Amino acid sequence: MENALPTGIDPAKVVEINGPAQAAGSGDIIETVYEAGVEVIGTSAFDPVRKEIEALMAEASKVYVGQEQFVRLTLVALFAGGHVLIESVPGLGKTLLVRILGEALGCRFGRVQFTADLMPSDITGQPVFDARTQDFRFRPGPVFTQILLADEINRSPAKTHAALLEIMQEGRVTVDGTTYPIAPPFLVLATQNPVESEGTYNLPEAQLDRFLFKLVVDYPTAKEEHLILRLHSARQNLEAQISERIKPVLTPERILAIMELCRTVMVDDKIVHYITAIVRKTREWPAFFMGASPRAGIALLSGARVLAAFSGRSYVTPDDVAEIVLPVLRHRVILSPESEVEGETTDNALKGLLKTIEVPRP
Repeated sequence: MENALPTGIDPAKVVEINGPAQAAGSGDIIETVYEAGVEVIGTSAFDPVRKEIEALMAEASKVYVGQEQFVRLTLVALFAGGHVLIESVPGLGKTLLVRILGEALGCRFGRVQFTADLMPSDITGQPVFDARTQDFRFRPGPVFTQILLADEINRSPAKTHAALLEIMQEGRVTVDGTTYPIAPPFLVLATQNPVESEGTYNLPEAQLDRFLFKLVVDYPTAKEEHLILRLHSARQNLEAQISERIKPVLTPERILAIMELCRTVMVDDKIVHYITAIVRKTREWPAFFMGASPRAGIALLSGARVLAAFSGRSYVTPDDVAEIVLPVLRHRVILSPESEVEGETTDNALKGLLKTIEVPRP
């Protein structure tokens, strides 16, 4: 497989350490490893990442039962520098997950319940008069954290959730002409109820496009629900269980280091063509009234790089891309009226589309 250099590396300053080789008796490819300055970018550099992610998943499973793919893709969004829109009914443990991830990642975490009377200043913060100094000082809002659960984001007016989406994009808050940066890493998990629509405000497509993933969380299996009830029947406070059982695996500094490492994952030009073909196909697929924007391709690329790093690889495979096609695209396309009448779903349409795209081979 011909490998592309990581973005930002000057080809003139790169020394090739070893070339691609076909592993005997298998379809595996040993990728080209490059040296840029003093840094060697190869599979061995990503093996610690794989172990750390496995440790994170193990910590979460101590209290959070099931939903492994949901947890994994949430971590992908974090390390890709994106945010997640979650569609699920109440009571499936979203707040619990934020609490657990905060402990395991060594990050601050918070929760905002979006309501009809929530104002932008309620989440961003506002100047407050200080009687001692006879001056106004800025009091930060709940958005100044590292993992934020924006519960039922579509229950607030457009002005309020638009303010949050601007913060997600810019990573800062501007109040009265003064800019306050939000320290990275910063992950927003925004939820919406797929059933109840009374008193809600639909997010416009332009704002939905700001989310890296849209994850659909379903009810647990019978076995998982039994384990949840057993956990709650142990007569131990859930908060106490989290504090006692969940141990920090990473730190914010290590998270930022992994994020930088993920950006060095190599992407072959064949993979780029594969991603381009998927995104462009959505714009001509009969089931869709509107296809995905170029931002969808960027999301597929960044998410696939993180998935490769999670697997301990320094290069992206077609499987990495295929795994996140639904989370990346389901909120970026719109079904045609005819498809809706026929009972078609966005996920099924995307699965059918993906089958028509030729998968690149080594």
